[in-house]
Amino acid sequence: MHHHQNLGEAAAALSGMIPPPYEAMAMYEQPKPRFIFKMPRVVPDQRSKFDSDELFRRLSRESEVRYTGYRERAAEERRMRFVNDCRKGYAEMSFVASGTNLQLYFNANHNPYAQEQECDFERERGKVHLRSNFIMNGVCVRFRGWVDLDRLDGVASLEFDEPRAQQEDAQLQEQILSYNQRMAESKRIYHTPQTPPEDHSHRRGGPGMPGGPMGW
Repeated sequence: MHHHQNLGEAAAALSGMIPPPYEAMAMYEQPKPRFIFKMPRVVPDQRSKFDSDELFRRLSRESEVRYTGYRERAAEERRMRFVNDCRKGYAEMSFVASGTNLQLYFNANHNPYAQEQECDFERERGKVHLRSNFIMNGVCVRFRGWVDLDRLDGVASLEFDEPRAQQEDAQLQEQILSYNQRMAESKRIYHTPQTPPEDHSHRRGGPGMPGGPMGW
């Protein structure tokens, strides 16, 4: 009996220390907006990186490439699958010297009005010439080369894709400008100087006591 009474008294005492709900709400701070900055697709100076980066310098020179798809299949099946993949618009290739693996995508539709086909089986007998544009390590590049349809290897290189790089640079600048404008607006709204709270210390002490008002 006394045990339950003591628990009741303790609960009553603790309840006096817990602020009512409306007081707790007074401490709630309105959440600030979260601005998600989309990761840029390209680096700020693509040309400089392409010219100075060791990997790009190696890949910009013509070197051996190989088809890497379906390695566990027989040679004849791999040849057939490579041709089928190319006609569908993709191919798995690797630069042999550096071990750089690429998943290439290109337009496999033959367009007689196009200046250069992205997948051309007609240009040279027994070979397919491939061209694929993509972004690698933040730089717009173009894969250009050919693959022997019997051996499934060939020669290719990476080129700097200047037109695509200019488009991506323009989008990057717009993205940065938009982000900076939203951040500035957020600071203007949520960092407006607030009126300092009224000093209530005089309620705790009289004239002449620390915290009290001046005596005049």
